[in-house]
Amino acid sequence: MEIVVGISFKKAGKIYYFDPGDIALVIGDNVIVETARGIEFGEVVLGKREVVEEEIVAPLKKVIRKATDRDQKKNARNKELEKEAYDICEKKIAKHGLPMKLIDVEYTFDHNKVIFYFTADGRVDFRELVKDLARVFKTRIELRQIGVRDEAKMVGGMGICGRPLCCSLFLRDFDPISIKMAKKQELSLNPAKISGVCGRLMCCLKYESKIYKRLKKEMPDVGEMVELDIGEGEIVERNLVKQTITVDIGADEYIEVEIDDLDNYEDDE
Repeated sequence: MEIVVGISFKKAGKIYYFDPGDIALVIGDNVIVETARGIEFGEVVLGKREVVEEEIVAPLKKVIRKATDRDQKKNARNKELEKEAYDICEKKIAKHGLPMKLIDVEYTFDHNKVIFYFTADGRVDFRELVKDLARVFKTRIELRQIGVRDEAKMVGGMGICGRPLCCSLFLRDFDPISIKMAKKQELSLNPAKISGVCGRLMCCLKYESKIYKRLKKEMPDVGEMVELDIGEGEIVERNLVKQTITVDIGADEYIEVEIDDLDNYEDDE
């Protein structure tokens, strides 16, 4: 077992383990650490804990220090430089006429590298662009092509539910999502209703699937007959979230009933 802290370098970004050593750290602390990209400024998102060695990507590096006021100011300045670099890169892309869309820019804390994230429909020959940027910034330049889900995570926005995108708010990893999940949740298979702003299936189809599975066990199936105060009827529709069913009581008459009001229904599970 190893004592570690979990550190993230972006909001809702991946969590990486580091050895805290003798440094007293709590969730929310900013720290300076060494990564494969160089010296980085991160945030503690998981407090000290023991993890098995299999969960650690070797070698486990130590936290260099808790971020000082000077580190905080440098990080804030880096954010300003990233905005300036974004504008410069956009102009360079237009100058070279490249079919790519700039999404984000990131400076490593030690200015050892500037990373430009972009999307494109296919491969882009950006060798001349890299040379142009290197002459401007006089440091290592990396252009990294990302997918549409990563773009949504970086840019952010509002989902069709009216809330901020889950991927940019709290989801740290993208899990595989299938249309089968939407079917099991009895959702409309209209692409406009089950796709996120990225154009892919919504992330909530994955992490809400267990909840829907439990809710389905607690409700009768469509086609079942149920006894109501006014007589027997057939279930023609159910709403898993509202925990209601729509019952056909004959003569083209339908009523909505809450599951809690079905005294004769008991969950077999």
